[in-house]
Amino acid sequence: MNEKMLEMTMISLDDGVVMPELSFYLDATTREACEAVGHAVKNEECIFLANPVHKNGDKTVSFYEIGVIARIKQFVRLQNKGMRVLIQTEKRARLVDYSKDKYYVCHVTDVEETNDISEDEEKAIQSILKEKLKEAFDEGIVKNNVLYREIRSFKSVRKLVDSMADYVNISDDNRQELLEMLDVRSRAMRLIQIMEEVLGIGKIKKEIMEKVNQETAENQRKYVLREQMSVIRKELGDDGVDANVREFQKRLDEAGCSQEVYDKIEKEINYYKGIPQNAVESSVSANYIDVMLSYPWNVSTEDNNDLQSAIDILDKDHYGLEEVKERIVDYLAVHILSNKGDLPIICLVGPPGTGKTSIARSIARATSRKYVRLSLGGVHDEAEIRGHRKTYVGAMPGKIVQSMIKAKTNNPLMLLDEIDKVSSDYKGDVSSALLEVLDGEQNKEFNDHYFGVPVDLSNVLFIATANDLSGIPGPLLDRMEVINISGYTENEKYHIAKLYLVEKTREKNGLTKSQFKIDAGAIREIISHYTREAGVRSLERNIDKVCRKACRKILTGEMDVVKVTKKNIQDFLGPYKYKDENGNLKNKIGAVRGLAWTAVGGVTLEIEVNVLPGTGTLQLTGKMGDVMKESAYAGMSYIRSLKESLALGDDYFAKHDFHIHIPEGAVPKDGPSAGITMATALYSAIFNVPVNGRIAMTGEITLRGEVLPIGGLKEKLLAAKMIGVKDILIPSKNESDYLELDEEITSGVNIHLVEDMRQVLDLALVR
Repeated sequence: MNEKMLEMTMISLDDGVVMPELSFYLDATTREACEAVGHAVKNEECIFLANPVHKNGDKTVSFYEIGVIARIKQFVRLQNKGMRVLIQTEKRARLVDYSKDKYYVCHVTDVEETNDISEDEEKAIQSILKEKLKEAFDEGIVKNNVLYREIRSFKSVRKLVDSMADYVNISDDNRQELLEMLDVRSRAMRLIQIMEEVLGIGKIKKEIMEKVNQETAENQRKYVLREQMSVIRKELGDDGVDANVREFQKRLDEAGCSQEVYDKIEKEINYYKGIPQNAVESSVSANYIDVMLSYPWNVSTEDNNDLQSAIDILDKDHYGLEEVKERIVDYLAVHILSNKGDLPIICLVGPPGTGKTSIARSIARATSRKYVRLSLGGVHDEAEIRGHRKTYVGAMPGKIVQSMIKAKTNNPLMLLDEIDKVSSDYKGDVSSALLEVLDGEQNKEFNDHYFGVPVDLSNVLFIATANDLSGIPGPLLDRMEVINISGYTENEKYHIAKLYLVEKTREKNGLTKSQFKIDAGAIREIISHYTREAGVRSLERNIDKVCRKACRKILTGEMDVVKVTKKNIQDFLGPYKYKDENGNLKNKIGAVRGLAWTAVGGVTLEIEVNVLPGTGTLQLTGKMGDVMKESAYAGMSYIRSLKESLALGDDYFAKHDFHIHIPEGAVPKDGPSAGITMATALYSAIFNVPVNGRIAMTGEITLRGEVLPIGGLKEKLLAAKMIGVKDILIPSKNESDYLELDEEITSGVNIHLVEDMRQVLDLALVR
């Protein structure tokens, strides 16, 4: 069937898409649009309203295929030479082609719409569409009441859909989509979907606006109430001074601080009075005043003047640690006698588990001072010591001042725990910030950035703890009195366990003395075969494990009373973890037992040497540090300088390789005390002479064979005794350190003081 083609004037709609059977006003502002309107009016013909396709980056003009045929009902010329035209749209049409001279002229054909909706279905669709329209009107999405009533009166689905598409504010793309749908049912279904989207967006917008309006109203209400309160206070003659200001002033008068501090706080209170209560600065100022007034400016505790009571407390809480106790008792004696005396700044140095932290708590009890602990491990920001300036957001005092506020007294015992583990980065050097804190001449006027006034720390008893002195900078170390807390002997560990640990763990696990008993033999077995440590933490954990097993046996009815002895200790702790090493103390060639100090106590190291055919290379393995490598080279040079080395031949050292190895290769090792050990092992391997397996040694060596002093003597002797060594070689220059040791440590072993390497070889080698 041939469709009839019509020629008519075409007008491009740049302001939106129009639907059929509607009236609207169109403003013709361009010359070509006015001429097109004039031509259509003159010839009394229809016009075609086409919608241009806008493509990004494409300047060519094209139009959608489906548009609307319309008639011009009337027009009015405007002062700007344009026209306002009343247009009545009629029906859909398909654009076939168009051309442009003065204005657009096109050829269009009619389109045939399909409408196979049944009567019942049409009623249902009408009902749904009108419900959606009513919902949009109720929500305020559409507002023209006259059009709303007119559209709701339509009985045709086709007319209802087209009218609603024009009436409801939907996108031009959606309108064009509906215009191009020729099936009425599909068009209605699509409009229902579009209406759902419009209603959903409308509800979200309404909720957002309600929240915004609610918050705005609440803020306005609070503002009005604040203003009313301000006016009421003025009417009552309160002059704006609220309860906070009165409380601050009262606390300031009772603080007992210096005049400088008093003036500083009073000035801040006056500043706080003049700030509006809703301003951010108000809370910052109030917090600053509160912190300043919380500091114990004039609050102190009375020291214990009963010297014997202090001695009894220290002896009751800790076994051993005589040097620490003696120093504290000396300080107390001076303080009681003179009622003054500079406070010592003590640094307790020793392996973990030796009681450094707990002795500080006991000292606080003995001196009747408040105890406060400040952990410095991992602190890397200087502001954590000195505080932040109060102008910063979230500013607060440093940890020192915070600890003083926590103690509520200006003369507490402050424990600076793990002082060797502070670090520094781009935020400052923490150890440098501690210089002022730990200097008795400077800490009378410690400067905390948050306070902005001097803080007196001279009454604080500072005690620091560390595992290793090498981690503490020299200037900081110089300000402290170092007291070494060495590892415990087996006998000391036994007494500590018997007097303290057994009772502590028994009570911790809910056992009574009648339910749980452990004899001396069992305790010594735990010390000898289940622990290898300088302190007693592992010992306490093993006793705790025994108590837990005892609880289980009692609750299961296996035993009513648990008695732990040397014979049944393995039933509680399993097989021995460490066995006696007497079987390993055999005479060997090229193997010597050395002694080393670590941050966790003394250890023994067996140094081995092999001589191989080669090119004279000295190979070092076992993850040695630079100092230990240099000791190996020095020992090798000494061996080559000996007279007996000449008998080996001129090319012996050029034709052999020498491999020095220290077992446990994954553990880093370094230090200046293994020189004589490596030299002895080299001599034994080169000249094929066995080394006495029951000898251990420590000492540094020079190129000429002189034996130099070492450190950590007590820990090294304890480590040697633990494995059953009978003879120990130490530098003669450590004689004073040796004489200071308890007889308990030196008993059972023969200590040989050596001055040079020849003495070492004579004592260690089995000729």
